[in-house]
Amino acid sequence: MQEKPREKLTRLGAQGLKDKELLALLLRTGYKGKNVAVLADEIIGKYPLIELLKLTFEELSALKGVGKSKAAGIIAGHELAKRSTDKTDKIIISKPQDVLIQLHDIRTKQKEHFVVLYLNARNELLHKEFISIGILNASIVHPREVFAPAIERLASSIIVAHNHPSGDTTPSEDDRKLTKRLIESGKLLGIEVLDHVIVSEREHFSFTSNE
Repeated sequence: MQEKPREKLTRLGAQGLKDKELLALLLRTGYKGKNVAVLADEIIGKYPLIELLKLTFEELSALKGVGKSKAAGIIAGHELAKRSTDKTDKIIISKPQDVLIQLHDIRTKQKEHFVVLYLNARNELLHKEFISIGILNASIVHPREVFAPAIERLASSIIVAHNHPSGDTTPSEDDRKLTKRLIESGKLLGIEVLDHVIVSEREHFSFTSNE
């Protein structure tokens, strides 16, 4: 006799269940002519887990055998899991010092490193990416390289930064032109450039704070 998902969860814990078995537990029941195990298997076959959790409440509740009550339970469970992860894993960038902490690894580099911090609407750090590494004070950055990860990760805003190996954080004319170009590109995409920060081993310059 095949072990039921609830019995299997008791024995192995939730991590021991397949996606379709976890879904079957959330659904609880099937409908006339189709038990819950078959229903869950068919839904997962049509919508792999990532795609299933992207469905809206209306789309999910419209699936035969799901309905509004079960759809609400699935969405609520997913939201609880997301909030739990957000509260423990997310880094908040709310003040200049938060930015500088993220830039500690480039302050003493002997070549220019151009870095972008990608933030969501709550100023949580979604991603940090090295866009380019130049030779001393020569660094080439194109807006598409800066904004492509922002679009992919649904970032609301970005903070760009680079180091000056010379130790002088005064922005060059190229730094000013790049900042202006990125701000203009961000406006077209609806992604705000919050700041451009230049760091060295002992100093830092912020286009937002210093100008």
